[in-house]
Amino acid sequence: MNNLFSLDNKTVLITGASRGIGFLLARGLAQQGAHILVNATTEEHARHAADRLREEGLRADAAAFDVTDSQAVHAAIGRIETDIGAIDVLINNAGIQRRHPFTEFPEQDWDDIIAVNQKAVFIVSQTVARYMVPRRRGKIVNIGSMQSELGRDTITPYAASKGAVKMLTRGMCVELARYNIQVNGIAPGYFKTEMTQALADDPAFTAWLTQRTPAARWGDPQELIGAAVFLAADASSFVNGQLLFVDGGMSAAV
Repeated sequence: MNNLFSLDNKTVLITGASRGIGFLLARGLAQQGAHILVNATTEEHARHAADRLREEGLRADAAAFDVTDSQAVHAAIGRIETDIGAIDVLINNAGIQRRHPFTEFPEQDWDDIIAVNQKAVFIVSQTVARYMVPRRRGKIVNIGSMQSELGRDTITPYAASKGAVKMLTRGMCVELARYNIQVNGIAPGYFKTEMTQALADDPAFTAWLTQRTPAARWGDPQELIGAAVFLAADASSFVNGQLLFVDGGMSAAV
């Protein structure tokens, strides 16, 4: 029982982990014993984040590559598997947001959102799974959203991308569970992050949020760490294809 939530000797690749929620998850999992591979698009950002973790006495290495570039992903994962070792856990965290009214949404912004939030989850997961399948073990955790289930003004493409992440999670579960690979997702509610700073600074939005959420507050990003540890650890060995909402009860309320 003492080892159920241990991540000792686990190598965890987290995409988009140089800042924000990704970095907090990296630190939280590293504190549970994981060796973290910090992904960012640029070498500078990935190394800086890995250095910060190492300064805290945690195990971390940089893993710089563009998650939307399939050739770069294949090359980077191959180098990791050869030079560092097996990836035990993949957390698909990289994501972007754009806000426009639906009738005015630029096509390029749509393409960017789908590439990072949806296509990259497919590319990185497929590449990592090809190594996990012969080993017959592994964990993949996809970061979805409240918008995996619910819509909201000005973010229709984001909601579409996160809805797709939900179904990618379920589809991958169906195909990979037979190889002892668990694929699950985390769906955060409203957390104060760089991505939501404009909303957090809006008193009217915060008033609406506290009324709409049973917990009556914004989430603290630190509160996502427990869910990530659970889904990355042996404690979730028979949990598969699930989307775990961490939302203060918002998705349960009318």
